[in-house]
Amino acid sequence: CQSSSICLPESRSPIPSGHNSSTAADTLVKISKLSAAAPEFVPGCCASFQDDVYSDESEGYYAEPSLADFVQEFVSHLNSSPGSFESEIDYITDVLNSCITTEEILQELVELIYVQSTSIPNFAYTGARLCNHLSHHIRLSPASGNFRQLLLQRCRTEYEQREQAVRGDPDTQKRFHSYVLFLGELYLNLEIKSGKDTPGRANILLGALKDLLNTLCSHPDDPNLMCAIKLLKLSGSILEDTWKEKGQSDMDEVIKKIEDVLLDAKCSRDVKQMLLKLVELRSSNWGRVHTAAVSSDATPDNDPNYFMNEPTFYTADGTPFTAADPGEYRQRLQSAVTHIQTSLCFIKRLNEFFFFFFFFFFFFQFKFILFQGTKCYFCIYLTLITLV
Repeated sequence: CQSSSICLPESRSPIPSGHNSSTAADTLVKISKLSAAAPEFVPGCCASFQDDVYSDESEGYYAEPSLADFVQEFVSHLNSSPGSFESEIDYITDVLNSCITTEEILQELVELIYVQSTSIPNFAYTGARLCNHLSHHIRLSPASGNFRQLLLQRCRTEYEQREQAVRGDPDTQKRFHSYVLFLGELYLNLEIKSGKDTPGRANILLGALKDLLNTLCSHPDDPNLMCAIKLLKLSGSILEDTWKEKGQSDMDEVIKKIEDVLLDAKCSRDVKQMLLKLVELRSSNWGRVHTAAVSSDATPDNDPNYFMNEPTFYTADGTPFTAADPGEYRQRLQSAVTHIQTSLCFIKRLNEFFFFFFFFFFFFQFKFILFQGTKCYFCIYLTLITLV
């Protein structure tokens, strides 16, 4: 080959030159390693290929939701939609039963629900209902106690610290007051079954509530007295009925303490007014009457429910307040009422203006049309007279 040309390599075919096609085919069959019985055919020039096993390197990035996350999620849902309690509670219970497998997890659940029930505004009632349901449907019952027993032990821990809490700083007092109101809701909603008898209330809470009322009245500053008032409005009638059934006069003792506070304590005028209304409410059998007066005719003399009919408003953080509440809340309520009254007066004046405007407008329009019509008829009459 010349240097400028390209030399092709000699053929390396396994078929020798000079043989015919049939001989070449026979030779190829003899040296081939292929089998007609093979399950599949893979060309020799192709490298074997195997799918790589997919590996998710982000495993563990999204952690499994914890019990605290789940409790916070369903508590927030029940707080925002309390009407869904009956439809959601069975699902919540099933999930909790599936993940509560040890005593430590059960104690964690009790602590989580207690904290949520005493820290979220206006959740005490729903929290008490939740505790009642779980006390009957959480299956795990270790040696340390079932859900209800652990919950009552947790409440007892706060009860034993009442003397320190009632004299604590404002944040400590606020937590203590939330605990007191939650315990009142728990007494009203927690049912204890004993054999075939009708479920009854947890009488162990009865004495605790009396002691808490005495503690609040023994330190008669405004926040403590307002907490006592709310507790008695919430559960006073039930407490007195239960004490009377047992032949006890504990409610008389509580009211006597309140009357002493009215005489001696240096609480604000608004709180004293609320205490007076509470005493009047109790004297009318807590407002329980067979027939109440018509709302339009209700007065403090003929309707024992009169003092309970005041509207209740809520601040941005969920704190309830009425016209009798002290401080800025009362000013804000009065400002809101004044604004509403001013708006209603303006709307009334505006309606009167539009009424007179449209009245005179249609009156003059009608008068103009009547005048034009009379003028037209007169012209027609003159024309007819002329023609005749």
